[in-house]
Amino acid sequence: MQYLNNIGTYFLMIIELFRKPTKWSVMRHLILKDIDDLIIGSLGIVSFIAFFVGGVVTIQTALNIDNPLIPKTLVGFATRQSILLEFAPTFMSIIMAGKVGSFITSSIGTMRVTEQIDALEVMGINSLNYLVFPKLVAMAFYPFVISIAMFLGIIGGLTACVYGGYSSVDDFITGIQQDFQPFHIVYAFIKTFLFAFVLATIPSYHGYYMKGGALEVGEASTTSFVWTSVTIILLNYLATQLLLS
Repeated sequence: MQYLNNIGTYFLMIIELFRKPTKWSVMRHLILKDIDDLIIGSLGIVSFIAFFVGGVVTIQTALNIDNPLIPKTLVGFATRQSILLEFAPTFMSIIMAGKVGSFITSSIGTMRVTEQIDALEVMGINSLNYLVFPKLVAMAFYPFVISIAMFLGIIGGLTACVYGGYSSVDDFITGIQQDFQPFHIVYAFIKTFLFAFVLATIPSYHGYYMKGGALEVGEASTTSFVWTSVTIILLNYLATQLLLS
């Protein structure tokens, strides 16, 4: 019953955050700050992970298909499919649930503990719109992060493949181009937008409605990471079933 209550409260929060919007002159600065914190601040770790995981995916693929009867172009093909369809949008979003989600929950939770949210309400400000809406707008740029992860993942795979001697540059690039379907990019970005919404709202929910002190802020951050990751996995399954089956 508690789970149903939490789900209902979450959807009520979604409705409430669009009511009584904050003045644009104030909202603009909040949005720019959240873009810097959530998007630009994540580019470094995303680029690092994408490059090296792309290399690992390529190496494992090459080692598992090391057969003279299998064309070397399959390494590039399998790397592209793995990175575009799953690694970049899904795996990276779970990582971001730890980085971005924990940041959102702890920042809003700290404001709840220190009664800053109560002060906003006393001043007649819609605290949900003031705190959550800028994060939602900032996460609309999340597909830009994922596109960088896709690109660097493939570059990392190409680098590992060539310097590891698993195939030539021409074979790898031919494999990347082989049987390419543009809808796979559309599918990946549809998932990315869904994950971006989840990454902005579920951690905000756990931070906004938490109760207690500093210890509870840490617990709320952990809980938000768990539920954000679970939701991403479920949405990934549903999106794959609906769009690719």
